[in-house]
Amino acid sequence: MSRPLPITGEQVGAALDKAVEQVRLNLPKYTKKCQNHSSVKGIYPTCKNDEWTCGFWPGEIWLAYERTHDGAFREAGLTLVDSFDRRIRRKVKVAHHDMGFLYTPACVAAYKLTGDQKAREAAILAADQLISRFQPKGEFIQAWGRMGSPINYRFIIDCLLNLPLLYWASQETGDGKYAGIAKRHTATCMANSFRPDGSTFHTFYMKKDGSPGHGRTCQGYQDDSFWARGQAWGVYGSILSYRYTKDPAALDTFKRALAFYLTRLPEDLVPCWDMLFQPDSGEPRDSSSAAIVACGLLEAVRILPREETGEYERLAREMVGSLAANYAVETPVEGTGLILHGTYSKKSPYNTCFPEGVDECTSWGDFYYMEALTRLAEDWDPYW
Repeated sequence: MSRPLPITGEQVGAALDKAVEQVRLNLPKYTKKCQNHSSVKGIYPTCKNDEWTCGFWPGEIWLAYERTHDGAFREAGLTLVDSFDRRIRRKVKVAHHDMGFLYTPACVAAYKLTGDQKAREAAILAADQLISRFQPKGEFIQAWGRMGSPINYRFIIDCLLNLPLLYWASQETGDGKYAGIAKRHTATCMANSFRPDGSTFHTFYMKKDGSPGHGRTCQGYQDDSFWARGQAWGVYGSILSYRYTKDPAALDTFKRALAFYLTRLPEDLVPCWDMLFQPDSGEPRDSSSAAIVACGLLEAVRILPREETGEYERLAREMVGSLAANYAVETPVEGTGLILHGTYSKKSPYNTCFPEGVDECTSWGDFYYMEALTRLAEDWDPYW
């Protein structure tokens, strides 16, 4: 397979419109119920609004609404806002750090696009829930588990994508406490989650006195390997941090994480689930990682001086072009996603993962693919 060609403007429009029609086809199935994190034989099961991933599907609905201004998408998105409002008020499985993944695409997007006050209030309550997990000793947001428990005194690389919710909450309320915690967590993450070569740990454990402990790659193949989605969170999360803070360390982290990611890519620019492997290993791909990194590259194009970003845009267009040409779902049926060959959780001899969503559609993969297309199609105001 040769290196993919950059996707053209015409191809972007066609791919985005195709994605919108798949979202439309799925509305009856996932408006009163939520979409589960990954497909099973190509079809997403429905679920209650209790997974950490439930925010991505409403994010697709809002992207479809932005593309079409069709009231059916607006109505479905606001129906899901009601569900997310109930979830945060009733504290349904919110004792973790994924409030940004849940409430930014589901409720911040809804508020930005419609002015809906219930969406605003739910997102601010979610930001309050997120900062309740901040550990002053060590200055990090604890990922999950009983607060202060030694075995759970840790954070993970994914949390960088939850922090925009806090910056938004400070902007919206005028209270700097949210952004202050986001900045402190980011500094801790950049100091510990990124290895000297720019690769990342999935998890980093802190000692109870607040000093650094050790890193692990719990969702990758092994502790010293390179979990592709974690690397992608590091790329996108660090450039988002730079947008909000203008901290040169965040920009440097973005460049180092991206440089490492690029050294491990196969020819079609879509990595295996752990970047220790190449496709000839037989290990499954993770298309969601390519979609996430493409969004990070396009965020850099949006906020950095134009003379610095030509290569970033070319890379993003090649990555999205590869996804559209080789990974996009071809046959639209109710319940399927947008891109194939994602990996949620792959068990290895060295990790503790439960195997699910292997070589399937993933809800975040679909969302970030659609976000990348939207970024390429228009001057998009990010939800993050």
